[in-house]
Amino acid sequence: MRLGLALGYWGRGPSPAHVPLAQEAERLGYDSVWTAESWGSDAFTPLAWIAARTSTIKLGTAVAQMAARPPTTTAMQALTLDHLSGGRMMLGLGLSGPQVVEGWYGRPFPKSPLTATREYVDVVRQVLRREAPVELAGRFHAHPYRGPDATGLGKPLKPITHPLRPDLPVLLGAEGPKNVAQTTRIADGWLPLYWSPTRPEVYGPALRDLPEGFLVAPLAQVRVCDDVADGLLPVKAMLGFYIGGMGHATRNFHADLMARMGYEEEARRIQELFLSGRREEAVLAVPDAFADEISLVGPRERIAERLELWREGPVTDLLALAPDPHTLRVLAELNSR
Repeated sequence: MRLGLALGYWGRGPSPAHVPLAQEAERLGYDSVWTAESWGSDAFTPLAWIAARTSTIKLGTAVAQMAARPPTTTAMQALTLDHLSGGRMMLGLGLSGPQVVEGWYGRPFPKSPLTATREYVDVVRQVLRREAPVELAGRFHAHPYRGPDATGLGKPLKPITHPLRPDLPVLLGAEGPKNVAQTTRIADGWLPLYWSPTRPEVYGPALRDLPEGFLVAPLAQVRVCDDVADGLLPVKAMLGFYIGGMGHATRNFHADLMARMGYEEEARRIQELFLSGRREEAVLAVPDAFADEISLVGPRERIAERLELWREGPVTDLLALAPDPHTLRVLAELNSR
């Protein structure tokens, strides 16, 4: 199992620790470093900054939001970073939810998310392969555009720049079983947000027969500490926000996944508390058991024992949300045993 460093997206501003952490991860032999975006900092600019200050570690987006850019724009950014980094780019994409797509990006959330995702990946692949001008008679991502307000002057184009790698890896963030199944068919890898090594059945039967070389790269908070309950608080804070506030009460993909993992009553309670303004209570309502099974928290010996569960299943890459160099070092040492 390879290790990756997940830096996420910025909060109020950029973290001065991100570049040193990426450099330390590279020194320790981590395979990859990943950035993200929500409705603040973007995923590609920080990754370019890190690329300029590292030399071997792979560079990934986990995830770049599809609604933020047309697929050709995303492909342009990926092929540009791949050239500048010497072939280190990995493109992770995610659809997000209606609240972000419509509320932040001002775009309609697709009525058929699976179709929209499939078309998006198709266009990205066409750009990267550069075999012919990009053409797709799509429902959501038609190229050229031929809608009712089109001029009729659009023509199929292929990129001026020759991509460095036509097979640049494309990974997808997916949560529902149908989305995960499609991901195994159209992408090179899957980026689970909440992965429980003891509940692989939650994600559907697609994981039983994965294509050769397919990447399963879950994000997990990792923290070496003496007090497990204290170490789980940041995990619970993240879960409280995502399950309580990252979506509508009637449509929240994160809450739905938590429910499928056996915590339906708790998920709805977290939503109720968060949406009523009782955010601290929402965080405390996250069960320690749920936070614990999707993370690696506690003393070194405890993490070593639990790490074996992650290595027994289909996970190929553990993307660690690790806040400090000590945790990075311990994880690297334990994983090399």
